[in-house]
Amino acid sequence: MIILAAAMLHAIWNAIVKTAGDRTITLGLVAFGHVIPAAVMIAVLPLPEPESFGYVLLSTCIHFAYYYTLGQAYRHGDLSVVYPIARGIVPALVSLWAMLFVGEVLPFWAWFGIGLIAFGIQISSWSALRQGVGGAALGFAIATGVCISAYSLVDGVGVRLSGNTLSYWAWGAFLQVFIAAFIGIRRWSMLPTLSKKTWVLGLTGGVVSMIAYGLVLYAKNFAPLGAVSALRETSVIFAALIGFVLLGEGNWVRRLLAAVLMVAGVSFIGMNV
Repeated sequence: MIILAAAMLHAIWNAIVKTAGDRTITLGLVAFGHVIPAAVMIAVLPLPEPESFGYVLLSTCIHFAYYYTLGQAYRHGDLSVVYPIARGIVPALVSLWAMLFVGEVLPFWAWFGIGLIAFGIQISSWSALRQGVGGAALGFAIATGVCISAYSLVDGVGVRLSGNTLSYWAWGAFLQVFIAAFIGIRRWSMLPTLSKKTWVLGLTGGVVSMIAYGLVLYAKNFAPLGAVSALRETSVIFAALIGFVLLGEGNWVRRLLAAVLMVAGVSFIGMNV
């Protein structure tokens, strides 16, 4: 339930970004939305264990690459095409990395559940995918998925070494200040023209995103990394349902089928890990 709650929150902040006029600036505000509460937290929390700091820094660097590849993917392809490709490959990749580097081996039926979730992600945007995807968009979408799987593994190991999930979470969120500063410098001339609504939505999206990832980090202390990642990616169906109900997007029959597949996948994972 913790991870499914995180998935719902993740879908909400992605919906905020999706409906923004300038997604780059909104992503910068989302990053800055992490920094404000994180600064308060690191002022009162103890430091995480020293061996985990390298993982925090590595995760921050991977997040830089993630924002770049995501931006390029959206530059060359539509959200409805890029997002399911990027998110759909993550559960299998994280499970593979966890098996190779951490020694976590999932049973067959857990892998089967991961496959159902990945297939459901693709079904949720099937009409867009069927129209085809350009080489550049496909390449950057896959690169985005690789980045997500990489920081998922790094943070999964780092939080277990930290000795304090809240401290690791706070420092990882606070270091998003570099991402926010990078985007802010590049779009400096536009900042004074932003509406109050844009600021509120962006910062709110950041806080929601931070809470969602904090729940995921907490779950990684107790559950296999591949299973956590697969459950987190059910955010795609939440996003699809938000798009259908609030934005009038997509076909409800196809999205209902995707939801059924994902629920089945969640059930297989829950019974076998």
